[in-house]
Amino acid sequence: MLTKRIIPCLDCDLSVPEGRVVKGIRFKQIRYAGVPWELARRYSEEGADEIVFLDITASHERRETMADVIEKTAEQVFIPLTVGGGIKSVADMQKILRVGADKITVNTAAIKKPSIVKEGSRKFGSQCIVVAVDSKRSGKTKSGHECYIYGGRQETGLDTLEWARKVEKLGAGEIMLTSMDRDGTKDGYDLELTKLVSENVSIPVIASGGVGNPKHILEAFTKGKADAALAASIFHYNEYGIKQVKEYLRVNGVKVR
Repeated sequence: MLTKRIIPCLDCDLSVPEGRVVKGIRFKQIRYAGVPWELARRYSEEGADEIVFLDITASHERRETMADVIEKTAEQVFIPLTVGGGIKSVADMQKILRVGADKITVNTAAIKKPSIVKEGSRKFGSQCIVVAVDSKRSGKTKSGHECYIYGGRQETGLDTLEWARKVEKLGAGEIMLTSMDRDGTKDGYDLELTKLVSENVSIPVIASGGVGNPKHILEAFTKGKADAALAASIFHYNEYGIKQVKEYLRVNGVKVR
């Protein structure tokens, strides 16, 4: 088994001055969690493998990700920083990379204009391009899962599995797979969805949405076949620490850094 990664996620509302980290349930019922760069520094010091920074209102508000907040956050961490939200072009990608991001994640832009994935991977390398897939169970698609855009506000009719396979062919280096049904519920990842995508693509899959305890993270790796696990609430509100989670995984036979 390859080394698995633990990735705290900073869902940031940058519609307010300097931004704030928030967390919701199924993309709603938002509550405050902290200041982006302060949480980023804390997680970096605690042993996180990477950090994901998502400007969750940028696409919906049709605005750019705020580069100054990204830069201030990047200055606080010495581990890979993935940034997404409001990125609509390769030029936007370059701007965010220049202020300190190591990877770019796109969702809405990728679905509306798939060529951005290919163009981005050609210019910056596939390892730099992470396609975020916000997925919800649906009776409208063959796999039973459908992609959503604009921060989970708009359905697409696009089959999650078909889209995952397509973005791999386009050159994506990773898939960040979020179950909208489980997001913020603490009921555990959608293991059926995670396994479905993980077993049908050869690029790494990051499980996201629903973690409530270390056992859920273990299941994402052992049952869901994920390569990395994204978590927010359990870290933001000090329910579990990163070192605690990693020790639990080690005891249960999962290789971590």
